[in-house]
Amino acid sequence: MTRQDKIVKTSIIGIIVNLILVAFKATIGILVNSIAITLDAVNNLTDALSSIITIIGTKLAGKAPDKAHPYGYGRIEYFSSVIIAAIVLWAGITALMESWPKIFNPDVTSYTTVSLVIIAVAVAVKFALGKYVKNVGESINSQALVASGSDAFFDAILSLSTLIAAIISIFFHISLEGILGVIISIVIIKASIDMLRETVDSMIGERVDSELSRKIKESICEIPGVYGAYDLTLHNYGPESMQGSVHVEVDDSLSALEIHALTRQIAVKIYEEFSIILTVGIYARNDKYSYIRDELYNIASEYEEILEIHGFIVYEDKNLITFDIIVDFDADREKVKKEVLSKIKAKYPEFEYILIDDYDVSD
Repeated sequence: MTRQDKIVKTSIIGIIVNLILVAFKATIGILVNSIAITLDAVNNLTDALSSIITIIGTKLAGKAPDKAHPYGYGRIEYFSSVIIAAIVLWAGITALMESWPKIFNPDVTSYTTVSLVIIAVAVAVKFALGKYVKNVGESINSQALVASGSDAFFDAILSLSTLIAAIISIFFHISLEGILGVIISIVIIKASIDMLRETVDSMIGERVDSELSRKIKESICEIPGVYGAYDLTLHNYGPESMQGSVHVEVDDSLSALEIHALTRQIAVKIYEEFSIILTVGIYARNDKYSYIRDELYNIASEYEEILEIHGFIVYEDKNLITFDIIVDFDADREKVKKEVLSKIKAKYPEFEYILIDDYDVSD
């Protein structure tokens, strides 16, 4: 079963379960005059609608690349997540407007044993559904399914609170419907905002996951002849479509043919292991001036703000040394770079230096 098939199958199961819960909860809410149960039913209805949007978004995102969109349509999944978040937000605001007056003018509710049993069953069903959907989402890297699974857990907790409020109403004759409705609304609104923020981060371009970055660099460095992997950059064109670039350090004595074979080997290895299309650039390594490189590293070790120095190369014909430096975003970056440049110049004044400012885009 393909990733798309798994998302569609899981979403259909979610739609069926949520529609069944909507029917039961809405009926009970109307019969016992409970705003909390009725709002819980509405929340389940938005969950079913979210699953429908997830299916549509997944189908559209699965379209093959074409001339107008050479990187494919994978990012449509993020747009579908934004729509889902907006629907959930609307449901939360509507619920809040309905619940707030009930705090000051509570309705009289009349729970029955059957209604309480159905609510308890709904709690168990939503817990099970949430666990299932979230596990599938995590296994296939579907942000929409993970969000739906988490939302289902929230629903189960909210339904449980509704059940507790009903029991309190029966035994102590205290109406918590309005208060509970407001609490449910606030939780729904918060969940929608969190979902929206996470999706927007993915669309803007998040920092490369440190664990993924580490694994890719380690995999590259396993190849003989590679002394280091740097400047890893990844671009997300959808949950299943990622491309990027990396620089590797190799001996300056390699021929163009040998470099070609090496970079092709790296690209194939990374694609087979991570399904990432990687463009490979080269840093030449010359051990003749390793003593200068080592001194530069010693200077850098004096600064906690310096995360990495790489790309060191000496151009003998020009008496020129260039290197890349990565300084933490939170540091006084200009000051640190200026001091490092000053110290290495003082050690080896016969060379000119070009410091290339690099950015901490991956760990």
